Amino acid sequence: MPRASDRRIAALALPALPALAAEPLYVLVDTAVIGHLGTTELGGLAIAAILLTDTAWLCNFLAYGTTGMASRLYGAGRRDEAVRMGAQGTILAVVIGLVVVVVLQLAARPVAEVIGHGDAQVDAAVDWLRIASLGAPFILITLAGQGWMRGVQDVRRPLVYLLAGNGLSALLCPLLVYTADLGLEGSAVANVIGQALAAVLFLSALHRERVRWSPDRAVQRVMLATARDLGIRTAAFQVTFLAAAAIASRMGTDRVAAHQIALQLWTFLALVLDSVAIAGQSLIGEHLGAGDRDGARATARRLAEIGAVLGLVFAGLLALGWNAIPDLFTDDEAVFRQAHVAWPWFVATLPMGGLLFALDGVLIGAGDNAFMRNVTLAGALGGFLPLTLLAGWQGWGLGGIWAGIVAFVAIRTVGCVWRTAGGRWAVVGA
Repeated sequence: MPRASDRRIAALALPALPALAAEPLYVLVDTAVIGHLGTTELGGLAIAAILLTDTAWLCNFLAYGTTGMASRLYGAGRRDEAVRMGAQGTILAVVIGLVVVVVLQLAARPVAEVIGHGDAQVDAAVDWLRIASLGAPFILITLAGQGWMRGVQDVRRPLVYLLAGNGLSALLCPLLVYTADLGLEGSAVANVIGQALAAVLFLSALHRERVRWSPDRAVQRVMLATARDLGIRTAAFQVTFLAAAAIASRMGTDRVAAHQIALQLWTFLALVLDSVAIAGQSLIGEHLGAGDRDGARATARRLAEIGAVLGLVFAGLLALGWNAIPDLFTDDEAVFRQAHVAWPWFVATLPMGGLLFALDGVLIGAGDNAFMRNVTLAGALGGFLPLTLLAGWQGWGLGGIWAGIVAFVAIRTVGCVWRTAGGRWAVVGA
């Protein structure tokens, strides 16, 4: 088959865009609501949200790995088997999710004390995390659901389910925080309720497929092998981001609050750009499952072009909004000034990021997970982590931390361009 047309790429990427943006958009709403409670609450949310988000990201193999496996089966004309990948992923999601709840309940305070600075900030982080962590099984069920649906190129229902869950959370958050006077804890309760709704909707979709729920140990072993590479890759992200949060926290409450604003915006835009990667995972897996190496490589080139253009557009918009956007999230002049320190570095990541995320989708869709692990480790250990640690040691402030993020993105971009151009990733077969 020929390369995927722009219309087909758009048909997969456009519904994926609001679906990917739903969770970080809710976090941005949450950040804005909590930011007006005070810097202590915002700093506590910064620490706790990173811990919960990082834990969920460690399990993103439930989405990305399942998409790659399901899309190859779908391309080979074996849709029923592709859907069964979703059932196996969901079983793993429930088991892992329950373990995550226990771990976060026990680890909330000691980890918050390592990252946070000051008793009030640590207490706020622990209070939020112990409530919000109860939603971990729901988060992981949602990841598995997105994985198999993307694999069979059903991108509209995940959009509806995620918007329903996160929309409910966004509606409840200010009501529980301000009207019910629950403060920071109200935001965590809203988070769990919205996640539960989304999980129920994804479970209902699998039930309607009449899928068998008996565990398949062989399939789950393959999924867990995927988890190894993608999990190490994600751990490299999270260790460095946690280090950045810890160092920003020790620079002062105004700096960690500004870092939270910039980081959540960066995460939001990264996932918006990742909509091209979602299309890439589905289309590349389909091409390779159907035995079409040439179509896969041509589609990869087009995805890279689209991603690069989108990155440039977002960089331009954020550069124009460097005054107005931070003002949406804080009334504190010191936090506002620190956000401006991070802003040029933040904008600089976006042109590279658009290209990088598109190529991430290509290589993950092809199952080239070992390379993705290695290039991420290279970016983390060779760029992000050294500069972030130096920023704390040499007193470079937020500019030093965000220079590390730029280096991290740059190293990964160069590596993924080289790998994709070489073509070794294009291995055909279901």
